[in-house]
Amino acid sequence: LTGLCPLAGPSPMSSIHVYTQREVYGTVGSHVTLSCSFWSSEWISEDISITWHFQAEGSRDSISIFHYAKGQPYIDDVGSFKERMEWVGNPHRKDGSIVIHNLDYTDNGTFTCDVKNPP
Repeated sequence: LTGLCPLAGPSPMSSIHVYTQREVYGTVGSHVTLSCSFWSSEWISEDISITWHFQAEGSRDSISIFHYAKGQPYIDDVGSFKERMEWVGNPHRKDGSIVIHNLDYTDNGTFTCDVKNPP
């Protein structure tokens, strides 16, 4: 009988926990806040990055619509969210939230918040 035994000792990586609302509803023409909070056992690095992705309902592909890195927000300036998105987060408060203004039927889908806190 043979088996694999994992190495004992601390892991070189720490996890980060990201929390979002399961479902968010909005009315066409209104705005909605997409909340993204996170928790890390490590200090918040200056290299923290937050990326929001959108997968339209019925689509297999997801696109990046927002990115925060090096202390600066980078909002999608060519896609369907152009000029309708607002960064309201604050990474030092463990918040990566955005607001989408002037909602449209085509905004229906799945939004995903991804947070990385290197190293």
